[in-house]
Amino acid sequence: MVRSKGPNGPTIVVALGGNAILQPGQKGTAQEQLRNVDETCRQIADMIQAGYRVVVTHGNGPQVGNILIQNAAGASQVPALPMDMCGAESQGLIGYMIQQCLQNQLRGRGLTAPVVSLVTQTVVAASDPAFARPSKPVGPFYTEAEARKAMAEKGETWMEDAGRGWRKVVPSPDPLRIVEEPAIRTLVEAGAVVISTGGGGIPVVERDGRYHGVEAVIDKDLGGARLALAIGADYFMILTDVAHVSLHYGTPDQVDLDVMTLADVARYQREGHFKAGSMGPKVEAARRFVDGGGKAAVIASLSQALEALEGRAGTRVVRDADAADQVLEQVAGR
Repeated sequence: MVRSKGPNGPTIVVALGGNAILQPGQKGTAQEQLRNVDETCRQIADMIQAGYRVVVTHGNGPQVGNILIQNAAGASQVPALPMDMCGAESQGLIGYMIQQCLQNQLRGRGLTAPVVSLVTQTVVAASDPAFARPSKPVGPFYTEAEARKAMAEKGETWMEDAGRGWRKVVPSPDPLRIVEEPAIRTLVEAGAVVISTGGGGIPVVERDGRYHGVEAVIDKDLGGARLALAIGADYFMILTDVAHVSLHYGTPDQVDLDVMTLADVARYQREGHFKAGSMGPKVEAARRFVDGGGKAAVIASLSQALEALEGRAGTRVVRDADAADQVLEQVAGR
């Protein structure tokens, strides 16, 4: 894949974690989410002002969960929507918040880059093993009796979730291709800031030349890596709620990592350092991007975005030891 070049410098795909939109302990009101997104967009505007071309992707778990709760609560009056449409709805509402806040941040700096949100579909394989092993909890909590009734009547998979009740679980297949890739590339090359592939993208399968939505959840970071490779981005950044990737996380032996090569990542993955429900998908997404030809991936705290991109914070994933210094030199001299 040819790297994206243009008048605004290197292209970076920024993947926003849930804390960019909703902070722990918040109810999720529109006002709370807009305040969080505005602070996030200040960080993104810093990157644009520094000369980077930016594409934004984001998580949508809490928002989709709320939409599913609304579906359940209103089912007696309004027909419930299937999960792929709920994902599309969440892409629209989160995209609108990011789009508006980022436009305001850029206008305050005298920058005029257009900002656009794109509802995005991600192709998955109907034969993906994940469909035989649903694992991703979604939606509201129910009693065991209600869950067992749904399993018996609808053939769904449900599980008890941390003592809080029973939740439906759906597959989490691997992202293969971004349907709207040509449109995203065109917009980026025209100088737009694109918000795309929210929640990993709306999962669809392709049959007989037609796309069909499926009930599934794509990991947002793996979807972000697929997006970054699809558009030929130079850098892929995952912004989350921790400052570094760490070994022995949360123990007295914790070691924060500044740089990981692909060989390091493979070794640490074999040793089981990165858990599936937290840092595991982020590290795997970073590995896939660099292994696929990207210059570097960065995992960092939301509050240190530009510092991490320039090598002053966070954890950088590079191809090998020689590439680490080369990437920093390229960033400094871009």
